[in-house]
Amino acid sequence: ALQAIYEGNTNIELDSDELTGVLKQMAIHIEDIAGGLSNAIQQSLKNERQKTELITNVSHDIKTPLTSIINYVDLLKKEEMPNEKAKEYLEILDSKSQRLKRLTEDLVEASKASSGNIKLKMEKINVNEIIKQVSGEFEDKFKARSLEEIMTLPDETVFISADGRYLYRVLENLYSNASKYAMEGSRIYLDVVPKQTSIVIQMKNVSKEKLNITTEELMQRFVRGDSSRNTEGSGLGLSIASSLTELQGGKFHIYLDGDLFKVTLGFEKLKEA
Repeated sequence: ALQAIYEGNTNIELDSDELTGVLKQMAIHIEDIAGGLSNAIQQSLKNERQKTELITNVSHDIKTPLTSIINYVDLLKKEEMPNEKAKEYLEILDSKSQRLKRLTEDLVEASKASSGNIKLKMEKINVNEIIKQVSGEFEDKFKARSLEEIMTLPDETVFISADGRYLYRVLENLYSNASKYAMEGSRIYLDVVPKQTSIVIQMKNVSKEKLNITTEELMQRFVRGDSSRNTEGSGLGLSIASSLTELQGGKFHIYLDGDLFKVTLGFEKLKEA
């Protein structure tokens, strides 16, 4: 019975009437422990579901008026503004409303990813191809901060099994993280390393600010280093990337060494045929 509980099975039955003395008392305690653990697990799952529903519902309620705000801002941008100050205020409204929209979308996605409430469409993905697509999306952002990407891809075509949409989001979050927090004028390294049975995708860069945070803290939702608080973002990017990677059967690791930030994704390697 203890072995079953240790392995995660709390649905055990012990007949304490078959035992006597201290063994009978032990059997009663073991059943009580198993029952308590089972109730705690069920309550935890219920709380997680309720939390997901709450975040989804609140985000939906926020998005409805937010969509109206964004639409009216777009209409105002087409009108002739009375002066430059009014134009400046309108640009601020546009920027902040778009940021709030991204935050609400990130909240919903983070909640779904952490609870596993996502339907995956697993398919054969060409790793080199999808990385080139994401890299192209961030070319302008990298240039704006004088960041140089050094990409090293294998000569042969390599494949993994993943959901194309969500794998793209994982890589997009990593590139977005680098574009915001890498030291200006530095290099960002992206390597795809084929191993015997797996494919490792590795990105590393030097942080523009001191990494005053542990790996464990960095992976928590909404957490960023103190020096990054003024940088636009939700603090959800790495958490979403980690959850989505694991849901697709991959492994997600972050390494911090001084100001060096490195993240690796590991997926099972598929045969080309």
